[in-house]
Amino acid sequence: FAERRALCLLFLFVAPIVLRLVLLPVRPVPVPDVYDAFGHLLVADTLRHWRLANPPHPLSQFFETFFVLQTPAYSSIYPLGQGIVLALGRALFGLPWVGVLATTGLMCAAVYWMLLAWTTPVWALAGGLLAIAQFGPLSLWMNDYWGGSVAALAGCLVFGSLPRLSNTWSVRHAVSLAAGLSIHWLTRPYESLFLFASVGLFLLWRRISVRSLSATALLLVPAAALTLLHNWRVTGSAVTLPYQLSQYQYGVPASVTFQQIPVPHRPLTPQQQLGYRMQAVAHGPGTDSVAAYVRRFLFRLRSYRFFFMPPLYLALLAFLVRCREPRWRWVLATFAVFMLGENFYPYFHAHYLAALTGLCVLVSVVGLEVITRWSALMSGFVMTLCAAYFVFWYGAQVGQDGLSSGSQSRIAVNRQLAGMAGRKLVFVRYSDHHVFQNEWVYNEADIDSASVVWARDLGPEENEKLRGYYHDRTVWLLEPDEQPPSLSPYAVEQTSPSAIVHEPAQAEIAEPVKPEKKLKPSKPTLRFEDVK
Repeated sequence: FAERRALCLLFLFVAPIVLRLVLLPVRPVPVPDVYDAFGHLLVADTLRHWRLANPPHPLSQFFETFFVLQTPAYSSIYPLGQGIVLALGRALFGLPWVGVLATTGLMCAAVYWMLLAWTTPVWALAGGLLAIAQFGPLSLWMNDYWGGSVAALAGCLVFGSLPRLSNTWSVRHAVSLAAGLSIHWLTRPYESLFLFASVGLFLLWRRISVRSLSATALLLVPAAALTLLHNWRVTGSAVTLPYQLSQYQYGVPASVTFQQIPVPHRPLTPQQQLGYRMQAVAHGPGTDSVAAYVRRFLFRLRSYRFFFMPPLYLALLAFLVRCREPRWRWVLATFAVFMLGENFYPYFHAHYLAALTGLCVLVSVVGLEVITRWSALMSGFVMTLCAAYFVFWYGAQVGQDGLSSGSQSRIAVNRQLAGMAGRKLVFVRYSDHHVFQNEWVYNEADIDSASVVWARDLGPEENEKLRGYYHDRTVWLLEPDEQPPSLSPYAVEQTSPSAIVHEPAQAEIAEPVKPEKKLKPSKPTLRFEDVK
């Protein structure tokens, strides 16, 4: 079976999708509940309207939220890659999550394709099965909208094309290399610097024809042009990323640690101030030190367990036996480039290093090969443990509630709104004990055409402006911090302690941080009263 490559590719593509669909009765379609997911979905919805950015709303102060620009264009700050996948899922099947399913299946198949350039078909198939078990139906990458599978797919294309191109010139492999680099650039620009560096290290070890490199470079032009066009439509400058403009306007996301903490240049809502404080603390005061860099690196080592099943830890040690060979030293060098480079960013999530997914499986497979040479019985035992590990956790999903409390609350509120006739305007009023990461104010790309518009409660006087603008909508008040969240008809006389506190700064909502004054980082908190 392992020799029938087309059949293996098809099986590895379909299997993780089917395994996840089987779980739908207990783990339904994921509901976005963090601002990263909403940001990618806004990119997808913008693309669905055949544009790269949306015009600013005349009353944008009501729609301030995390990682979304309001001016000069209304747009998510994220790059296009993940949004394109979600947009295709919605356009073709009416559901963005289908894009997540498809790319995860493609990623598992791409792991097998990549491994064929490094090892035997049998071990390549074993690696594809490991990819399903580790990154398939039980993985966060398949159960949210943050991403991971797209960048992992890109990494597999790159690391599968390089050894093939080093053996012979091929238009097909030059295209696959360019596709991998382009997809990764459109998905994770910062980590693409390390991906290009790893390609450079490969060229120091193995020569690739000038014709192959020239063809690859030429095929990278469309991705570069699309990035410049996207920048121009969102920020007004082809060389300014939306991410950079967000750092200038809101002070977030945090900069790399060898740079100063970004300073906000526009008013922040109370929730945004809390988010800024949290990111400032994560960044640390001033610029990085060697001691802080080392502490951060050692602390993150535990996070890399995401890429390896516990039964494979022995295989990782066995892999080191092969590192006398140049190709395996290059693999280790690539890991070092990514891990050391990523360590300059104050936050870490596994999908930041998703490009290494194929290499992680390769390391596991090579380690298992070494163990097999030592003892076939031991190798079989390790692989049996891997299978048992997956079966146990897959079976454990049955009978569990697959939705978080936040997702359940959103489903309940959205279901209640969907049962009402007409279009709605919902003012969101947070309490003093609100957890700022639980943000509710997220809207579609075309706010005015949405069936439900979510807006910040800025107090009765200011709210009247938005009520007048949406005079044809029924108006509701959502208090998400009630248990359960309270949705009631909006009345002008409705007030609450939190609304009164926020009233004095309607348009500003919170005291802006002056550009010339550095904000001293403080302990991160999660409640409004700490920023009053």
